[in-house]
Amino acid sequence: MSQFYNDVEPNIIDDEMVLKAIEKTCPEDLGELAQGENINFKDVTELQLSFKSILQIDNLWRLENLTKLQLDNNVIEKIEALESLVHLVWLDLSFNNIEVIEGLDTLVKLQDLSLYSNRISKIENMDTLQELQIFSIGKNNLTNLENVVYLRRLKSLRTLNLSGNPFCDDKQYMLFVVAHLPNLVYLDFKLVRDTTREDAVSKYQDLTKPLEQEEAQALALQEIKQAKQEELEYHETAFVEHLNGSFLFDSLYEDDTEAAKLASLPGVGDLLQAYRKEFVSVCGKLYNYGLEEYEKREAEVSDFYKKLHEILLASQEESKKAMFDFENRNKQRLDEIHHARSYDVAESKRAECQEDILQLSGTLMTLEALLSNELEQISFPILEEQSFKVPSFFLWRLWRAQKDLNSPVLKVCGT
Repeated sequence: MSQFYNDVEPNIIDDEMVLKAIEKTCPEDLGELAQGENINFKDVTELQLSFKSILQIDNLWRLENLTKLQLDNNVIEKIEALESLVHLVWLDLSFNNIEVIEGLDTLVKLQDLSLYSNRISKIENMDTLQELQIFSIGKNNLTNLENVVYLRRLKSLRTLNLSGNPFCDDKQYMLFVVAHLPNLVYLDFKLVRDTTREDAVSKYQDLTKPLEQEEAQALALQEIKQAKQEELEYHETAFVEHLNGSFLFDSLYEDDTEAAKLASLPGVGDLLQAYRKEFVSVCGKLYNYGLEEYEKREAEVSDFYKKLHEILLASQEESKKAMFDFENRNKQRLDEIHHARSYDVAESKRAECQEDILQLSGTLMTLEALLSNELEQISFPILEEQSFKVPSFFLWRLWRAQKDLNSPVLKVCGT
């Protein structure tokens, strides 16, 4: 395990250290990554900072596209300053002095994590690492096998290393781990055999069955909660939230103390109940009407985009055909100009090209006008920003053809 040596000066990660590491990791690509001292940190995807006597993690926020980070064999005491590295897939913090698992919440893409040889005594704070497949936390201070149960929430975990922890001396260690983590394929660098898995299930089913039931109930509640949230978002989009029931009516009276006093008067309670019933009925009608109108609106928008796509695609295809036909003719004429034996022949062919360009320009402008007319017939607020993008590209190609035709090489051809 890493230690703090008196003859070693502790470091933090500074600009100089990062730049040297980048240069060492990818010297052949440095010319593309940097110009002078102005390095484009967004292009860096891997960084190795091993054996640097690093005490504190810092100054990595600019490396936002890192996918692989090595910080092993240092003297790091705390996992921190990694929040911006949201694309990390591989992280090595082995052989350090870390005592607490923390600071990993934003690393949701992490697949491989090594905390081997640290001072960790509890597995925690890893709920967001749902993509984690490989986890090494061997040679730490884990004494309680119950720590393993926490890892059940990491459904993608397939490879786990726990070797070297105090609880590994327990005779039932392997069976306990395999029983509580049924998806494991490798444990402590060894394949989990089917016989081991069967023995583990048989021995610890009294402990794992209740856990499975609790997890199933929690999952069901989560799915219900998620469904309600999705329904609320849908209702908000349709502007009918809280209209499918008595929520709106109840919210109007929940803080009204006077209404409660009035309800105690003879006959008022019945009136309030009748009023509530009518109020909820009206809300229900508004709810149904709002959903119907929303569905109509969505259908109209979908139909608009479908028609828009069809019109743009048809216009694009016609413009492509016109351009490609022109380019084929133009290529042949350019060859004829290059091989012309006299200036008059070359000039004649050049005049034909000019005429063809004018005709092509007219064709493209006609197509653009037709497109504009068709788009006007399917009016929609976003029409202005959607139109004319495709034909404009072909007009640019037309300008390029004109420029090629007027090149000095062609002007002197045949002279």
